[in-house]
Amino acid sequence: MTNILASLNCRDEHHLIIGVSNVATLRINSILDAGAIPILFTESGEVSKVEESEKLKTITGKFEFDTIRQLLISEGRAEVDFIVDRVFVALPMSQARLKKSIYDYCKKNRIPINTSDSPDLSTFTLLSTFTSGDFQMGVTTSGKGCKLASRIKRELTNALPANIGDICDKIGDLRKKIQEEDNLELEDLKNSDHFHSIGEHDEDAINTSKLNALVEEFNMTQEQKKLQRTRWLSQVVEYFPLNTLGELSLDDLTSAFHEYKAGAAETDEPEKKKQKVVDSKKGSISLVGSGPGSVSLLTIGALQAIHNADLILADKLVPQQVLDIIPKKRTKLFIARKFPGNAERAQQELLSMGLEALLRGQKVVRLKQGDPYIFGRGGEEYNYFSERGFTPVVLPGITSALAAPVLTNIPATHRDVADQVLICTGTGRRGALPNLPEFVKSRTTVFLMALHRVVDLIPKLIERDWDPKLPAAIIERASCPDQRIVRTTIENVAKAVEACGSRPPGLLVTGYACDVIFKHNSETSEPWVIEEGCETANSTHLEPFLKLVSSYNPEDISKPSIHQTPPPEPLATS
Repeated sequence: MTNILASLNCRDEHHLIIGVSNVATLRINSILDAGAIPILFTESGEVSKVEESEKLKTITGKFEFDTIRQLLISEGRAEVDFIVDRVFVALPMSQARLKKSIYDYCKKNRIPINTSDSPDLSTFTLLSTFTSGDFQMGVTTSGKGCKLASRIKRELTNALPANIGDICDKIGDLRKKIQEEDNLELEDLKNSDHFHSIGEHDEDAINTSKLNALVEEFNMTQEQKKLQRTRWLSQVVEYFPLNTLGELSLDDLTSAFHEYKAGAAETDEPEKKKQKVVDSKKGSISLVGSGPGSVSLLTIGALQAIHNADLILADKLVPQQVLDIIPKKRTKLFIARKFPGNAERAQQELLSMGLEALLRGQKVVRLKQGDPYIFGRGGEEYNYFSERGFTPVVLPGITSALAAPVLTNIPATHRDVADQVLICTGTGRRGALPNLPEFVKSRTTVFLMALHRVVDLIPKLIERDWDPKLPAAIIERASCPDQRIVRTTIENVAKAVEACGSRPPGLLVTGYACDVIFKHNSETSEPWVIEEGCETANSTHLEPFLKLVSSYNPEDISKPSIHQTPPPEPLATS
């Protein structure tokens, strides 16, 4: 059974530490760092073992229960009737009976207590922590660790950006400035959806389906416009690499926003930019599919294009492990600002940036999640650049529509079950609901860009005679370490999304093929089953290969010499 983990505001509280040891000294320092007041009770001969501090109050006496009980109800703050706020017991094992008495008294009187090396005599335990500025990370093994929590903490810490504290400060400052500028006051929001989404910005909140809720870009309500930058910030935090967040500024977040308000972003460029470009130093553009997420599913061609690029224009859905292989010193990375209500203008922004770089003779890579031509607007971008004199090279990627079912043990085709596969979208142009397919029993249907509007989508499918009991699977972040599968039936898809939250990007697979390997019976089991993680997501074994690809230069390889050996002399015949 797991416990509730919490970050406690202990400022000005009075904490009683009973006994002196190395761990007691650590507790005192932690209490001081948290802004609380430590009160040390120990026997007179032990005081010299503790470093002096102006804020540390020391009381000496014998370790007797009556004495300690009196301290518990007299050394606290006046506002809580002098009862101490928290107790830390650091007594040796020989004091087992006394420790048990202290614990029983504290528990009865609801005083939080921690007893060193005795989880059974504690109402709370401390975590192995890492701190950088306002960022804190804690690890616990619920008392089973034997230094394991500390080891895990070190491993996790090494995986974090060095400036993680600055990142927290940056995002906090941005959120505060946005709220101040947009006047997000409670009174203005009490009748809005935002008001009813209480707690969605708490640190233990999950991403609900509202993270990617449909916003009609050209038909937004006043409330949607008012909250637009706040929603954009939420999406930036969810999609952008952590290293990038530390460099984010309010101008970065608001430039597209102000362009939208002023109507500065045009759907077409001036006619002079459409003219064919004839230049001896002509740039080049590649439309590159990055696959569903894992570096192991990138093609060699995609890796080569990434390492040769001067500018990479990436979709916001391209995961960090792919962005991490981009050369940081010589390649500029720009991530699409396709946030709710800004998709069309953000697309035009990418196209304009790509064209400007091409005119400067640069190598441009338009990096897309999945495959460029599977709902990736690859055809539109191909025509855009070719009309302006730059014919793109298109490098296919493994589309999540086909990879995700494989990674989750769903054979999209299976004899006597599914003889066809259909890939379709759940969101049409400008947010409209697309023309939905009819139900075919022998078909596996994969819906992309659909999870944010399943509440509207599923009833429409059932209206078209889709079987409500049809097996379905919600697959999120396919091939990534945090991959998640929710197996259910289509009648329960919307409820599952609301209950489990959102972990974009995700897709919906429907059809009886979903039950070929994993058989889910909603009549006798839970309405949905959740599976976490992906066994094939770890790409550390690819590091030597990635280094080889990144250092490869075709010009450094000389052509092999061709040696021709003359044919042997014919044998003499008699």
